[in-house]
Amino acid sequence: MGCVSIPFRRLPHQPKLFVRLIDDYSSVKRFYANPPNMHAVKKVASSLEYPAERRREVAAILREQNSAFGASAAAMSNLEKLERGAVAVVSGQQVGLFGGPAYAVYKALTAIRLAEELSEAGILAVPIFWMATEDHDLDEVRHVTWFDSGKLVRFELPGDGAKPVGDVRLGPAISGYVKKAASLLSGPASETLSQILEQSYQPEETYGSAFGKLFARLFAEQGLILLDPLDARLHRIAAPLYKRALQDRDELNEKLLQRGKELESAGYDVQVKVTARSTLLFTIRDGVRQPVAASDAHFKSGDLTWTREEALRLVDASPEMFSANALFRPVVQDYLLPTAGYLGGPAEIAYFAQSSVIYEHVLGRMPVILPRAGFTILDAKAEKLLQKYGLCIENLWAGPQELRRKMESLSVPPALAENFDRDTAQLESTLSELGSQIEKLDPTLAGAVTTARNKIGFQLEKLRRKTGRALDQKNGMLADHERFLENLLYPDKQLQSRELCFLPFLARWGMEGLSELQKLSGSDTLGEHRIVRIP
Repeated sequence: MGCVSIPFRRLPHQPKLFVRLIDDYSSVKRFYANPPNMHAVKKVASSLEYPAERRREVAAILREQNSAFGASAAAMSNLEKLERGAVAVVSGQQVGLFGGPAYAVYKALTAIRLAEELSEAGILAVPIFWMATEDHDLDEVRHVTWFDSGKLVRFELPGDGAKPVGDVRLGPAISGYVKKAASLLSGPASETLSQILEQSYQPEETYGSAFGKLFARLFAEQGLILLDPLDARLHRIAAPLYKRALQDRDELNEKLLQRGKELESAGYDVQVKVTARSTLLFTIRDGVRQPVAASDAHFKSGDLTWTREEALRLVDASPEMFSANALFRPVVQDYLLPTAGYLGGPAEIAYFAQSSVIYEHVLGRMPVILPRAGFTILDAKAEKLLQKYGLCIENLWAGPQELRRKMESLSVPPALAENFDRDTAQLESTLSELGSQIEKLDPTLAGAVTTARNKIGFQLEKLRRKTGRALDQKNGMLADHERFLENLLYPDKQLQSRELCFLPFLARWGMEGLSELQKLSGSDTLGEHRIVRIP
């Protein structure tokens, strides 16, 4: 296996704020409490204060949750470390079908590796994965795309509604999907992964429980701890934060509005829109999740309206009815956990520029926000095709027109290509000499000479591409190669890790692929996207 690294700034669709945080922390430090490096993580870990009673309560809940997922001995050992005083390196993601896009796996691997690094440095640390089961966007999690022999295969379960996805049952359709998915797996780990899918994704399971069982099995050796925030007991522990969000709503909202103005004036996008009526909370009633709005000294959610005092009493009586929004969720997470570092994706990290004002107001502390590891998997066929056409991964990211232009130009036979190169060079030399003579005769013709040279060069390149296209029409290979590369390396014009499931790659690689990627997910790779060649 080999790999090359590409800075995040050269990847497509990267938020400007994220790139600046990675490349030039000093320019955005007013939006983040800590620089994105391991030195800062160690500093936060060494000074982190976390109540012993809360530690015992949370550890007990996590032990029960992880046992239900089928936790390994390594995971239970890490839970013991957490109970004894370990800090947490945390990441998380929505509970997507079959694990969702590959970057969910990469988040877990980064948390595992950085927890190892902290422990090796003498700071006891454990990796924890926050499953976003309270999210209510079912359309985000009920589908997944696999790469299979050059084609994209989409699995999509039926469903609609606004209930938390962690409570949505998979239903009978999942059995057929598991069978089909297993049949598409090939390679040394195909049998193992087929069994894991069959054990995890059953009709009676929910998106949350199936995802938990999948990740518990995938990361059994690494001891990843999973957390399901839908648990009513965690809501009860977090109740003081829900009350604080209601009590200090006006002040918090003003701070968020001001932060939005600061971000916009600095030239950055605001990730979460905050209005005069916004609060940090949702309610969950009768399986439906709805936002809480503020209006005229009252709070409203759906058809319910409360005074501030009534809302506070309701939190005391039924904290499980309340749920944090996107900006407040990480604050609740880091109240429940002794988080030293959090691993996020580009857009997610940009959210924290807004959340930081909530951290400061509510917790008085904030973990170090770090980029998760990013990978693009390259197999032998793709590598061969890239070499054949003289391409690199960034040619794929440049779009289909640029890709086709380069492939057509390089698809002519070698002998003909040599003739093109030789004759083009000779013609360029002739035109250069002729141009010099014309300019000496009449300097005002210099522009006309340049225009003529450019036109001739353009026509030659056009002829070269047409020759390549004619050859393609004759043998039909160029279009197939283009589709293969796009489907694997830039599917639906998205980074591979955001669109394709990791399981088919792992099946071909072998289960040791997780350990290989874990080694590449350390702090020395933060800020880089890696192109990884697998067998």
